[in-house]
Amino acid sequence: MKHALVTGGSGGIGAAICRRLAADGYHVFIHANSNMERAQVLADEIVAGGGSAQVVGFDITDNQAVVAALTPLLEQTPIQILVNNAGIHDDAVFPGMQLEQWQRVMDVSVNGFYNVTHTLMMPMIRSRWGRIINVSSVAALTGNRGQVNYSAAKGALNSATKSLALEVASRGITVNAVAPGIIDTAMSESAFSAEDIARMVPMKRAGTPGEVADLIGFLASAQAAYITGQIISINGGII
Repeated sequence: MKHALVTGGSGGIGAAICRRLAADGYHVFIHANSNMERAQVLADEIVAGGGSAQVVGFDITDNQAVVAALTPLLEQTPIQILVNNAGIHDDAVFPGMQLEQWQRVMDVSVNGFYNVTHTLMMPMIRSRWGRIINVSSVAALTGNRGQVNYSAAKGALNSATKSLALEVASRGITVNAVAPGIIDTAMSESAFSAEDIARMVPMKRAGTPGEVADLIGFLASAQAAYITGQIISINGGII
């Protein structure tokens, strides 16, 4: 049984990804930091349904904490599927954006990507098989008012995706990014009205976390072995 790690696994999209990977037969490490109880409820649900899952807790912005949490897991077997899903918003128009807002968003998406991916990299390379899937955003492709920090962080993730894909392709490891648009989560409910969505999205609806998870599940599969270095949008036709 291959092992998978989903960062930010207790959130709306993260939970759907965890459920999908568990349904596909992987042992899923559900990462959380401040939402450990919610992650445990999800793990219990997956196990009750016949899947395999457990919670792992650490702050992805703290390199030493990441290494300390993941090293014991890697002693058993490599984690060959990594979904870098953790990310945060801290929105403000750029002239009013505080340094802390910029640093915090970059720290989670960019430094978090480094801390987790780098820790898993060599065991994955030695196994000569792996799937790294980075959750980006349509904001990285089109920009978005009030999200210069978020767009920059996700844009950096897209560039890292392409470069890392070149480095590890010969080792049987694919690296791709998925860029969702408006997805039906608690976060989007507070940001977009039904009228906003109908105006912005040609399909006239938000996407579902399950639809994002299905795309990620495919990219994690053996069938996606020849897809790497791609930024794949899932946004109902916004771009």
